[in-house]
Amino acid sequence: MPELPEVEVVRRGLEEHVVGRHVTRARITGLRVARRHEAGAEDLAARLHDVTVTAASRRGKYLWLALDGEDALIVHLGMSGQMLVEPAEAPLEKHCHARFDFSDGGPQLRFVDQRTFGGLLVVAGGAQLPSTIAHIARDPLDPEFDDEQFVRRLRAKVSGVKRALLDQTLVSGIGNIYADEALWRAQLHGGRPTDLVTRPKARELLAHSRDVLTEALAQGGTSFDAMYVSVNGESGLFERSLNAYGREGEPCYRCGTPIRREAWMNRSSYSCPRCQPRPRHPR
Repeated sequence: MPELPEVEVVRRGLEEHVVGRHVTRARITGLRVARRHEAGAEDLAARLHDVTVTAASRRGKYLWLALDGEDALIVHLGMSGQMLVEPAEAPLEKHCHARFDFSDGGPQLRFVDQRTFGGLLVVAGGAQLPSTIAHIARDPLDPEFDDEQFVRRLRAKVSGVKRALLDQTLVSGIGNIYADEALWRAQLHGGRPTDLVTRPKARELLAHSRDVLTEALAQGGTSFDAMYVSVNGESGLFERSLNAYGREGEPCYRCGTPIRREAWMNRSSYSCPRCQPRPRHPR
């Protein structure tokens, strides 16, 4: 699933190529794309007719477009969702489920989703912050993120530290890939109990999380396959800079020990057995 860097790359692309343009027609061609919009696909298309996109915003991994400065079109990218800016005459992608035409006659905006886990919905009055995602915490790149509040809340949880990093009500934008990378840099095992993480170590982990997200964003995010691309269809390059995630059996760049993979919450976690020893009583 796209994490903060990938969603921010898409947001910036929408800000450059879509914000300020007037939608003259929206076509919703897949019912699943509108499943989160309770009134259905026809109502979704109607709400996207004759509106101007006034902003492209993000909270953590969640993306939305402000419509006429009032309502919000929330875009769930899911596992494979893509927002592509394409010439109207370009052949439709096989898994294109929605497309938008604009009054300037320029390129269309298309929502493409091979696995159809993503979708679109309009939230009335949600241009500033949609009510459906108001519970999501700020992310480490947000200038209003409160570092000390994060440290306090992290250490107050009864959880493993990786599970806490993935809690979007504590800190948003961090998913499986970047959690493993931050933990590798901090030399912490993901199962370490949060109440045993010292305040200095918690601050260090947050700093590493911020650095990883910043570096990944600078490289356009991480693309392990063709699912994640920018609005121009370009892949991210951060995969080349990963220290832990996806490197099972390869030597740790710090000590040379082979990276291990562990099953964790129906996912995989990657860490260095020497630099990140398992805690005696993991959570």
